[in-house]
Amino acid sequence: MIATVDILLPNDIYLGPLLVIAPAITSSFEGPVLTGFVGFLAVAAQAFIALHSGVLTSRNALVQIAALAILSALTVFFCLIRERHIRQLARVRSVAETTQKVLLRPLPDRIGPLRIASLYLAAEDEAQIGGDLYAATRVEGGGTRMMIGDVRGKGLAAIEEAALLLGAFREAAHQHTGLPALAAALDRSVTRYHADFEPEDGDDAGERFVTALLLEIPEDGPISRMTSCGHPAPLLLSPGHAESVPSRHPAPPLGIGDMGPAAYTVDVFDFEAGDTLLLFTDGVIEARDRGGDFYPLAERAAQWTESPPERLLHQLRRDLLAYVGGRLGDDAAIIAIHRSPVPYPEYRPEDLLS
Repeated sequence: MIATVDILLPNDIYLGPLLVIAPAITSSFEGPVLTGFVGFLAVAAQAFIALHSGVLTSRNALVQIAALAILSALTVFFCLIRERHIRQLARVRSVAETTQKVLLRPLPDRIGPLRIASLYLAAEDEAQIGGDLYAATRVEGGGTRMMIGDVRGKGLAAIEEAALLLGAFREAAHQHTGLPALAAALDRSVTRYHADFEPEDGDDAGERFVTALLLEIPEDGPISRMTSCGHPAPLLLSPGHAESVPSRHPAPPLGIGDMGPAAYTVDVFDFEAGDTLLLFTDGVIEARDRGGDFYPLAERAAQWTESPPERLLHQLRRDLLAYVGGRLGDDAAIIAIHRSPVPYPEYRPEDLLS
């Protein structure tokens, strides 16, 4: 179009230099091959314009053709660099996704009568995993044990500590009969890790810990047992209603000190068929909008109490990102656990704390 208009205009008007627009625009949405081809066509069009005007051999026309050829070559060069960076980023994302699958394994969709869905939102750009963690396993006796936690800090150090705690939970969850003993075992693992890898200086020296919430959901009764180690209390969603399930005697976070099982208590609460339990990290409730107000998780979650776990998390994810303007200030993890209706055998109230 530029070449045609240039030919139709009077000889004292030159539009040929505008031909550089063609390869420049092409490079924004295509690769180096097509960009190079369009650049070649632009140089050919510039030469055709000069030939039609009878100035092909003039110094001005030759300089314009050479300049357009050089600019087209530079555009192709930068397009090649961009393509290489895109491939490198794709490899980094692939490694991040693989790391996430190895360290933070996706929770099963169903464990016994429980339907489960999980969501992880990393605050770091292009990251797939950070310091938040969760895990679930089925134990002997027909119950399910779950953990959700938050490592203080970000980056590789937080990922390393999260990996340690996940490995410790997956092993210790099958070795200890009660949640207090399990919490004490996890605390010892984190404390040993801090003793071996405590930085000598820096902001994290002496201030490393992990908040965690341990949950045990038996299959033989409509209840759940919980031990909190400085972690936000979960939400219990029933049709049209959402309420917090606070721990009456929460323990300090893991890694603060070597504490025995006596330091941890068990809270028992009703978890009826049809209810949904929402576990989350502080990256959710501490997310702020532009006015500085915290995200009202309980109020928002109450809108979708009758949604299945996958749909519930989809709604919360979309609502949370819209609330903060598309970017979180901290990692965020959410787990939705729905208890399906099943018949329960008779159980005695004194067995609830066993």
